[in-house]
Amino acid sequence: MLQWNDLYPYNAVHVLRIHESLEFEKLCGAVNTTLEAQGLTGLSLNRSRGTYRYEAGPARCEIKLINDANPHSALASEVERQLNSAFPYIESFDPFRFFAVPYENSFSLGISYFHPVADALSIVRLMRDIFARYGGQGAECRETFDLYPGRCDGLLRHPVLLVRKLASLRSYVRNMNTSCRAPYRDINDSHVRYTPLCLGPEKLHSLMKTAKSWDLTVNDLLLALMMKCFSPLCLNRTQQKRRKISLGCIVNTRNDLRPGNQHKFGLFLGSFVVSHEVPEEISLMDLARDIRRQTLAVKNGRLYLATPLELAFGRFMFSLYSTERRKKFYQKHYPLWGGIANINLNSLWEQQPGERPIDYFRAVSTGPTTPFVLSFTSVREAMNISLTWRSTVFSPPQIEELKTRFLDTLNRIACQCIKPS
Repeated sequence: MLQWNDLYPYNAVHVLRIHESLEFEKLCGAVNTTLEAQGLTGLSLNRSRGTYRYEAGPARCEIKLINDANPHSALASEVERQLNSAFPYIESFDPFRFFAVPYENSFSLGISYFHPVADALSIVRLMRDIFARYGGQGAECRETFDLYPGRCDGLLRHPVLLVRKLASLRSYVRNMNTSCRAPYRDINDSHVRYTPLCLGPEKLHSLMKTAKSWDLTVNDLLLALMMKCFSPLCLNRTQQKRRKISLGCIVNTRNDLRPGNQHKFGLFLGSFVVSHEVPEEISLMDLARDIRRQTLAVKNGRLYLATPLELAFGRFMFSLYSTERRKKFYQKHYPLWGGIANINLNSLWEQQPGERPIDYFRAVSTGPTTPFVLSFTSVREAMNISLTWRSTVFSPPQIEELKTRFLDTLNRIACQCIKPS
């Protein structure tokens, strides 16, 4: 991911909504006390050795306070700004930035972080501890993070996994060679745009009910939905060799790699790709079931654990390319139209009866690998969605068109779910 960050800022943002009035000095104390207690200060990277170290000194992190007459708009603008603001990681630096947006009787606390150092689960647990300290429950914070969990990709040397990955390469290469490429108007334009969506309880329930009735996971259905929405934008692909649409999906690998990784602070992510021609006449159910067959093959073979091998190959190719060619590498050889990242906050942060209610969402930079990302966060009875996209690929009208198709399809699913049997 450092190679990606050399090209464009590769950050992620999490936002926690706390339903009580903001006490700013108390919040600053909670943030810095938590960072200091966890040793998450002064990160140094040694790229030649592939190592890193936290100085674990005093925390002096400032929180940007954003007072605005329209706090919702101000929050969205700040999330977008943070996604596009690089971290200066040449010397020792703090890989986190915080901001707060107050409302009338609540406030949002946002954290922007240098994505190569942590995955979403690590940041959720960090925000949960800050929330506990802010509420005066410092003694109840969870156990201290293990900041140096060691490499966990030794499984890649397992001969069975290696054989499975090699056996899948032919199909993988064929899918990439027959997938249409997203049109980048200016490969040097790295700006990422952001907009939020929210699925209320009714739409989320219908989505889950439909997935279950079709014998799918919600993730499979979301991938199919996303493909359906992209299909009209992939102009003239049915008359060309590259007819397929390819999408990426992020996977949490903690449980696969080593039990007990839940309290380790770091990056434990894999990924896989699904591809389909998405003919105009195909139904959403049939498309989703075709995708389900692909995801089952990936999961049964645990092929997402081979992601470090793919990243290593990318690093090798980058070493042979100029900076200009590196910017075009993924668009040419890894032609994804989008990707999804999906987490269920309810399984990570259990809300107790009578506890202060929270809301939560995430936004992820597209990086150089894909021009569009949907980040799904299930929290309580709703699902918060963040759309991030490269402005050099998608225009504002195209994004509105995608959102309209997405919501219209969800409305049709909801109507089907409430029809009398």
